[in-house]
Amino acid sequence: MKNKNKFEVDEKVLIKATGETATIKNYSYVANMKRYSYTLKEHPQTFYFEEEMKNI
Repeated sequence: MKNKNKFEVDEKVLIKATGETATIKNYSYVANMKRYSYTLKEHPQTFYFEEEMKNI
């Protein structure tokens, strides 16, 4: 079964709010919200949702 997440581990992304480039550390599916959350190597204590980031 293929994952339906938008980003993969070690992929570079742009954080929309800050314009900062970051690297995906890991991701998980949040079932009650029906979407994926991501942690970034540069901000390991914070999680982001797909709509807060975009591809470079």
